[in-house]
Amino acid sequence: MAVSRDQIIALAIQHLNGDPTASMAQLAEATGVSRATLHRHFASREELLVVLGSRALDGWERGQRQAAIEEAAASADPARITTALHELLAGMVDDVQEHGFALTEHVMTKLPGLQERADELEEREIAFYLAAQRAGVLRSDLPVRWISNTVYGLLVAVRESLRRGDVARRDIERTLLETFLRGTA
Repeated sequence: MAVSRDQIIALAIQHLNGDPTASMAQLAEATGVSRATLHRHFASREELLVVLGSRALDGWERGQRQAAIEEAAASADPARITTALHELLAGMVDDVQEHGFALTEHVMTKLPGLQERADELEEREIAFYLAAQRAGVLRSDLPVRWISNTVYGLLVAVRESLRRGDVARRDIERTLLETFLRGTA
């Protein structure tokens, strides 16, 4: 049975989530194709990572749109911003579960177009967090980039907790929200 490009991508993502440093040979084995077949679809690991990185960024952008963060920020309504914040973070959990390897795959920050797009998405989120600060939803005494970096760190914690089984999937959204909104004190 032939394995499609989409199946290879899905299996490669799944394998990279467990082993982010996997070589092309390991990815070929994990996807059930020969190295030659994998290289027919992707000439190099970098080319594969560009495709996977683009998909991860698509998920991030989709999550921002679904949470309607730009509209919520423009409204300046604390209730609307709070709802959007909850939806954004919940969507990030799903995205991390699918593309968690991309959070710490440093090669991806050097790949053509991916870093620029990631920066744009991050700036959109930072504008949202700033609006949340102005509306009194998030603390205004913290630098907005600190808030963004805190979310990033918590997403790495989500990935690792799910990977190791430290937190059940059914509890991870609540755990993320509680930790982000109330801290650990």
